[in-house]
Amino acid sequence: MSFDSLPLASSLPSAGADALGTLSTRDLPAYIGKYRVLRQLGEGATSDVFLALDEFHEQEVAIKRQRAWASQQRDSAEGHISSRFFAAEAALAGRLQHPNVVQILDAVPDADAPFLVMEYVPGVTLKSFCRSDRLLPLDQIVELGFKCAMALGYVFRQGVIHRDVKPANLLAVLDAQGQVTDVKVSDFGSALNLNADQTQVHRVGSLAYMPPEQIEGGDVGCQADIYSLGAVLYHLVAGRPPFDAPNQMALMHQIYHQAPQSLADLRGGVTPELDAVVQRALAKHPAERYPDWDSFATALSELVAKQLVPLARLYEVKDSERFNLARGLEFFGGFGDVELWEVVHRAKWRRYPEGHALYKKGQEGNSFHIIAAGEVEVFRDGQQVATLGTGTSVGEMAYLAPNPELRRHSTDIRVTQVCTTISFTPESLALLSPECQHRFDRAFIQVLVRRLHAAHEAMAHPRRIL
Repeated sequence: MSFDSLPLASSLPSAGADALGTLSTRDLPAYIGKYRVLRQLGEGATSDVFLALDEFHEQEVAIKRQRAWASQQRDSAEGHISSRFFAAEAALAGRLQHPNVVQILDAVPDADAPFLVMEYVPGVTLKSFCRSDRLLPLDQIVELGFKCAMALGYVFRQGVIHRDVKPANLLAVLDAQGQVTDVKVSDFGSALNLNADQTQVHRVGSLAYMPPEQIEGGDVGCQADIYSLGAVLYHLVAGRPPFDAPNQMALMHQIYHQAPQSLADLRGGVTPELDAVVQRALAKHPAERYPDWDSFATALSELVAKQLVPLARLYEVKDSERFNLARGLEFFGGFGDVELWEVVHRAKWRRYPEGHALYKKGQEGNSFHIIAAGEVEVFRDGQQVATLGTGTSVGEMAYLAPNPELRRHSTDIRVTQVCTTISFTPESLALLSPECQHRFDRAFIQVLVRRLHAAHEAMAHPRRIL
């Protein structure tokens, strides 16, 4: 089992820290390295986690510091394992750059108490939503599963297998109202680095979410993490893990030999398709699970896209659908996954019913739409002049116009097939990272060049733009 699985998000009230066994305020270090300590977030078997301030960058960070006795007793079994876990995470410092992965910003191999500096994610872990009285809506659980699958797929492409995917290591990002809006994968202390030269520690993880091959201590692939994420989703849906027993031997027997109970028997609203996706991830043999992370992520996203799970809001465009729609459009062909997630979060996504007026003649606008799915028709003075479908854009001329008069639309544009659009304004574009803005500008220029070329062709001019 993991000797030191400690979430970086904490819902512990600071006033109750002493009662929970954490350090009192007077015992807190003033600084750890160059970071000013604000409070303790939690503790594990061999480490403490603190909230600290990076005064140079003016941002809060989480610091996971190994206790002095653990670093000084490296020859003991527990000290050796603790040091290896620190080394596993330290090796990933600066390497994992994904919106759904907690960044490891720095690793300081202090002789007395080495520590890791990580992105701080305020909130709670998904363990908070595994209780039967706090279960999340089914479509939201699927969305969180999709984001975790995409993040772990990214991690695997970096040569890393997490090996301890469980609710306590998945951090829920909350909005001002306390609603879950996102998720981040954390705690890579048990990770298997396929690119590392040193011998890896085996038999790590958390038994309730561990596949049979990992329990045996043999070599594992990405299918081990796929199983673990499947077990997490099962727990989030049912309010109980796929297997539960009073002792470890009985629990291992269930994991090896029993099939998980159907989720449809444990919670209303669970469709056969949702149950099948989770059950496949929990197959006993790795070859019977999803062959890779993309396959698992696609299966999860299709549950939402095809309405195979109950949707809280029919016309809402979920993040999984947004990502897959954007990835399929030529406009975003030059975007990597990280830039696509920016588009998912920064753009305005809407699904419009048939007959909706996207633009009206004379209306002033400063936004434009990329049609991600569906179809619209363009009317000039009541006459249909064009039909535009998936991958095309509308409103960009009004968006680019230098003055209000030129920003008035000269046509009416109506939805003729249920239409999902991605819209931007100057303000939303300004929020994109420089790299994403650069890719966006290049894609936008290509659209304008094609429009200009088409206009020349329509006017029977010689071809001037190749």
